[in-house]
Amino acid sequence: MSDAIIPHQQLLTLATGALAAAGLRPDDAAATAEILVLADMFGLRTHGISRVMQYAERVRVGGIDIAAEVAVTRVAPGLASVDGRNGMGPLVGARALQAAKEGAAAVGIGAAFARGSNHFGPIMPYAFLAAQEGYASIIASNATTTIAPWGGKETRVGNNPLGIGMPNPGGEPIILDMAMSVAARAKIRSLLQKGESIPEGWAADKDGKPTTDARAALDGFLLPVGGHKGYGLAVMVDLLAGLLSGAAYLTQVEAWDKNPGLAQNLGHVFILIDTQKLGSQAWLHERMDDFREILNSTPPADPAAPVLAPGERELTIYARQKNEGVAVAEADLAALKAMLA
Repeated sequence: MSDAIIPHQQLLTLATGALAAAGLRPDDAAATAEILVLADMFGLRTHGISRVMQYAERVRVGGIDIAAEVAVTRVAPGLASVDGRNGMGPLVGARALQAAKEGAAAVGIGAAFARGSNHFGPIMPYAFLAAQEGYASIIASNATTTIAPWGGKETRVGNNPLGIGMPNPGGEPIILDMAMSVAARAKIRSLLQKGESIPEGWAADKDGKPTTDARAALDGFLLPVGGHKGYGLAVMVDLLAGLLSGAAYLTQVEAWDKNPGLAQNLGHVFILIDTQKLGSQAWLHERMDDFREILNSTPPADPAAPVLAPGERELTIYARQKNEGVAVAEADLAALKAMLA
């Protein structure tokens, strides 16, 4: 599949227009498009504008309510409850992020718990937007079950993403965005298509036995990073993002790929800290630059692979694509344009 290079503002305008053509209100389309375009700018293309068509198909079969009005209820000065009402996931995420920012601006720490949502893209765009305004963040979501409880052989836990972001006024933030599996199913599918085996430790077969066979892995389940520790993290993310928000959790979450016409009722949690209440921007910038230098100056085991901070690779891609244009699949670009026709 060949790629096209398009200026990021042009891509944003195109994605916003396509989402509006699908039925989203203009402001909601813009908020949704911003998250997806940022994903592409970070090089996270599986979670970028390629998702627009997937979301639109779920709208067509009734799985997502294109007209949903996200409801935000401020239950305490720093705490908000967000009902996505089965709307677009990135829209629910954007509204929850804003609610958490408002809470943090008011009392120093703000949290928003969202329910009634769908796939909301990667965490990095949300953490990046928060960092640009001086907020440290802890953001997480539950997901469709693809991991078995440690020691089990049936998927009952989601590959639940967790992100932590730290701003750096006048410099580059440090952002971690990770899921709980050793490898994504997309990587396993890619190796299967190539007729190749998967590395040991990526997945187990349907009987719970570790496998290097890609087909058996797809019929089985993903293995969590760090073994029982990754499993524990995935469970705790679901408790915060799913159970505490009032959303579905564990096996209650509908799989969008298996049941696209059903609401997923995913849950998200956004916890933001207003770092400006802890110290000046100059103070934080000096400490962040020193912190990063300690990491980057570590002698590398491979001279061709310097030590990077979490998210540094994606931020480098973002800076390049902001200047040179964003690489997207020509088929995805054509699909967006067709939605506007």
